Amino acid sequence: MSKTYASAAEALQDKIRLVPNFPAEGVLFEDLTPVLADAEAFRTVVDGLAEACEELGAELIGGLDARGFLLGSAVAYKMGLGILAIRKAGKLPPPVLHQDYSLEYGHAALEIPADSSELKGKKIALVDDVLATGGTLYGAKLLLEKAGAEVVGNVVIIEVKGLGGRERLAGPPLVVLGNTD
Repeated sequence: MSKTYASAAEALQDKIRLVPNFPAEGVLFEDLTPVLADAEAFRTVVDGLAEACEELGAELIGGLDARGFLLGSAVAYKMGLGILAIRKAGKLPPPVLHQDYSLEYGHAALEIPADSSELKGKKIALVDDVLATGGTLYGAKLLLEKAGAEVVGNVVIIEVKGLGGRERLAGPPLVVLGNTD
């Protein structure tokens, strides 16, 4: 029988696998794979993400490539909403709306289909697994604003503190379900 969790933070505390010195010396990697593989932990985390998105007044869920697709899809299904897959550049056929952004290690870009007329005025909650420097979530916000949507908040499972992500995302609310530290 699977363990029952009172909160997403409790499920995360119980199931996250901590991997020292990965991907580099001195880094403590928080592996979410065991959380996603445990039915009750996964359900509890999805419920927490969905509750946060509902409180933000989301009308559509934006899932960031790639783990945000998995999580965002489950959240959208639970809420009875659609999911917008926000893709890394080059993964969608043209025409696309394109947004470049900076990462801690360089530059990247996100895209959505250019025919985004159904996004105009939509309230979108962005869902992803981890907030680090905030570059990807910030890039997604700029992209959706270009499409005429309103990002009502960023909802993530965990935050890597000390990398400036929270500060970079100043504006829409940020919801972090839990951290193991």
